Formats: sequence, structure tokens, C-alpha cells
Amino acid sequence: MMLEEMELGPVWRLRTRRAGLAQAPETAPALARPAGEAPAPAAPPVAPLVAEEDRAGHIARMDWSGLKQAVAGCTACGLCKTRRNTVFGVGDEQAQWLLVGEAPGAEEDARGEPFVGQAGRLLDNMLAAIDLARGAGVYIANVLKCRPPGNRNPEPGEVARCSPHLHRQIALIRPKLVVAMGRFAAQTLLDTDASIAALRGRTFEYRGVPLVVTYHPAYLLRNLPDKAKAWEDLLFARGVLRGISLQ
Repeated sequence: MMLEEMELGPVWRLRTRRAGLAQAPETAPALARPAGEAPAPAAPPVAPLVAEEDRAGHIARMDWSGLKQAVAGCTACGLCKTRRNTVFGVGDEQAQWLLVGEAPGAEEDARGEPFVGQAGRLLDNMLAAIDLARGAGVYIANVLKCRPPGNRNPEPGEVARCSPHLHRQIALIRPKLVVAMGRFAAQTLLDTDASIAALRGRTFEYRGVPLVVTYHPAYLLRNLPDKAKAWEDLLFARGVLRGISLQ
């Protein structure tokens, strides 16, 4: 029954002036001030740009409402110019399972929800196979909240500016387990260039939370035999979570 939920049936049988620089205009001489006249008040100092660490610290203090508004109005990187919708995340805000993918695709960008379309339906079937469902003990998010044009890989600067949002989601949800789905999510969260094959079947840690790795549902749609491996990963993840719960 579980394998049928995951559509495994047929497969299971399967990141001085220097020369050349323009001369700055000469400063105009100050006008003489009449005797006895008070000096003009100094102009207020220009506020410095908010440093990246200050921005991350500000995000780290947000509640759910503030975080959702911050993501919806985010202009921290160039993806804000090409997106149709931000894709915040969806699910149980007190979930034990946090599933993290790479970035929104075309359908997710259009609908503002992660993992929709064929990949989303497969993911729902995978969750049902272990008695889970999005919104019931599960939260689903991406490393990036905006779609990269043409579904290209996210750039290091984009990841750096968007990661504080995911960090805050983790702090608010307080999941017991993170599941990194796909090569990019796994390599980004674990700061490694190791392959999925090298990372599967092991327990890692991300920001104090146990993390396991599996394939992205979109990859499984193109590589049907690996559905069996994804099933093994889900059973391993469930075992990890049960072990945590017994401690």
C-alpha cells in the first residue's frame, strides 16, 4: 500500500589624484557670514546603510506575521525584479518535519506555493506513504523564496540574502527533523559539494536540528528507478525522528 501511494508499483519490480580618475569639481568658497550672525545648524548625519548582519538580526526577531510581510516585500536581491510571487512556505507552523527544497519553479512562482504540479503531487504521495500530509505535522519551504529566471541555480549572493528567512522559519517552527530535498538544498544547507549518493542514509545537523537528505520530487519524475531509493530515505528519516522522540 505504501509503495502504491508513492507510485512505485511498476518501478518496484520495480557563490594628488590617481591618473585616469575624473577630477572632482572644485568646492565653491563659503560665503562670508555677517558679523554677529549665528552659524547655520549642521545638517543631520546621513543614516548609514543597514549592514547585512543587522538585517539578519532584524529578521531573527520577527514573528510569523512580520516574517511573511518581510518576504512578500523583499527587494534584497535582483530576483524581486523577475518574480511573479514570493513563495514563503506552507504547512503546520509547529511541525515536526521540515522539508526544504531549492527554489520555486514556474508553477510555484505563479501560485505562490511550494511544490505544486506533478512534483507536488508526487511529494504528497510520498508523505501519504508514511502517514503524513502537508499541513499536518509537516512544513514545506525552499532555500530561496523567489524563482530564479529560467530555473537556473541560485547564486551565492541570492542564497546569502534569503537564508535569514529560512533560519527564522526554523526558529519559529522548531522542527525535530529537516529533510533536504535535492542536490542544491542539501549542498547549501550542509555547505558541501558532496553528491546525493554520498549524503543519503546519514544524519547531519543544521542549526541544531537533525537533517537527512533525499532526492527532489522533480528529479524522481525524470528518474523513476530512484523512487525506490527515496522510499528508503523516508523510512530512514522516520526512524531518525522516532529515535529522537524516544530520547
